[in-house]
Amino acid sequence: MTTTYAPNQTTTRGHAVQINDIEMYYEEYGVGKPLVLLHGFGGCSQNWHPFTARLSERHRLIVVDMRGHGYSTNPENKFTHREAARDVFLLLEKLGVGRFSAMGMSSGGMALLHMATSQPKRIDSMVLISATSHFPDQARAIMRRASFETMPQQVREMYRECAKRGDAQIRQLIAQFNALSKDYDDMNFTAQSLSAITARTLVVHGDRDHFFPVEIPVSIYRSIPDAALWIVPGGDHVPVFDSTVPFTSTALRFLEGPDSKQPSAA
Repeated sequence: MTTTYAPNQTTTRGHAVQINDIEMYYEEYGVGKPLVLLHGFGGCSQNWHPFTARLSERHRLIVVDMRGHGYSTNPENKFTHREAARDVFLLLEKLGVGRFSAMGMSSGGMALLHMATSQPKRIDSMVLISATSHFPDQARAIMRRASFETMPQQVREMYRECAKRGDAQIRQLIAQFNALSKDYDDMNFTAQSLSAITARTLVVHGDRDHFFPVEIPVSIYRSIPDAALWIVPGGDHVPVFDSTVPFTSTALRFLEGPDSKQPSAA
């Protein structure tokens, strides 16, 4: 059973800070070691709401709206995962966070790859969910053709819920998504560049992902030292919203230490 990608939010408990030219929104939950949570493209911090209660029992969650998403602004009207990574680092500086763990869904995981390769000593452990090292042709075709009308209903509902500035924001995000289909610089990680990552890394991927074939996460897993791989049988893009997938318990075991490294189906 699939849960809602972005549950309706009845109250706003977040904060906004100025990060260079953007106003960046984030939410905090719990106490303990910082755990940064990054959503996927077109999403927002609400993507993590199905998981925040369990995760916040053991961590200080910092749940971010990336530039142009949710309540965060983006006057440039451009999006790259490299720039999104810089934004998050600047936010963490304002919050006085040095070392941290992190999890990212799709575009959030791609931003984490930029973070983990540019400042590897900052991240202790991370979980990459449906991320990629580069955009294969099949993903570029989807991004190039994407429109609000042709998106699956659940994805349209997520855009509607997460675009806090309405239709204009949805149009901007889809135009940025289309533009990524022509970008060959932003996501261009090689095995050598990924080998610089020092964070203990769990790579999570569905074996039916229509954006990124399973060969890509396997390659990422093999390139990052001390990585673990969890291929979700029958899983599509971002399979963790399926309530039959034991995502939260598996992620927590992995984040809490090397002794819990190997994923479990329990």
